[in-house]
Amino acid sequence: MPITVLIVDDSQFFCGRIGAILSSDRDIKVVGTANNGKHAIEQASRLKPDIITLDVEMPIMDGITALKEIVQVCSAKVLMLSSLTDHNAKTTLDALDAGASDFLLKSYASVSDDSGSLAQLLLDKIKLLSKANVFPPTNNSTSPVVNIPSAGSQNAQTHTRADNDSYRLVAIGASTGGPVALQKLLQPLPKELPVAITITQHMPGTFTKTFAQRLNGICQLEVCEASDGMVVKAGHVYVAPGGKQMVFEGAASNARLRIRPADARLQFSPSVDVTFGSASKVFGGNVLAIVLTGMGSDGTEGCKLLKAEGGKIWTQNEASCVVYGMPMSVTKAGLSEREFPIERFAQEIIREI
Repeated sequence: MPITVLIVDDSQFFCGRIGAILSSDRDIKVVGTANNGKHAIEQASRLKPDIITLDVEMPIMDGITALKEIVQVCSAKVLMLSSLTDHNAKTTLDALDAGASDFLLKSYASVSDDSGSLAQLLLDKIKLLSKANVFPPTNNSTSPVVNIPSAGSQNAQTHTRADNDSYRLVAIGASTGGPVALQKLLQPLPKELPVAITITQHMPGTFTKTFAQRLNGICQLEVCEASDGMVVKAGHVYVAPGGKQMVFEGAASNARLRIRPADARLQFSPSVDVTFGSASKVFGGNVLAIVLTGMGSDGTEGCKLLKAEGGKIWTQNEASCVVYGMPMSVTKAGLSEREFPIERFAQEIIREI
């Protein structure tokens, strides 16, 4: 059975071009189009598509308002199409909280280009999302610090670490589904956390700045987009800027962040492998690395380097991942020591640190 897709965009040009791209693949069938949010809800309810591509900005009813209704009338995975602006970055992140599975940047130039770069990315995302998990919309109200079960609790874990272990960094990597997962992980963590946290999330530059500001507003920890030369401090969270690479320099006790230009030889900017690999050189085994939901295998090679230095690796479990790709790759490589649903990570981090 082909993957059925509903295209929602107020531009006839975009509807036509996206439709032509999707129809070029025999595994995908475009079952309808809509030019505003109200029409999108009607079409979604009637057609029950597998995937909906949804424009962020539309007349009559905008994409976010429509999305909140769409998730009530059908179980389709929603791919938000957004232009690269600060406003649209915020709106797209709101859409992910409201139930969208992923987003894709669009522009007149990229959709008009016949070279196929955006076309292939769109086709890949549609096929990926057809197999993705769908979760209820996120509630962004501030979460309390989690309560750690006492030793006598039936839920208490027997895992302990050696007294001479001393973590200096929690390094997190994520891709598809990461923005929502990271909010769930970070919100309950206390501001007195005795280590620094870095986030390497596959996301464009305008989005990472907006995402860091969003996290800072809902977390007890101080969150910022990383900039070149920043000193790595406990209780702070540093989001790798999109389109660049984030690495470390110096000694573990006074490490600094360095932000490097993108490398055309690397598939992702930022790359989890690059950040994790650099962390292994500066922090040695004093790193807890966490690989969350995302497609592909970025992070596996970096985890190998961290593991060789004595670092610990945790992964998100399949049931709570939007896409079980990156964590699966790490697990299959025999690198993951522990696996948790996303809601458990804060509790386990507090216990471990």
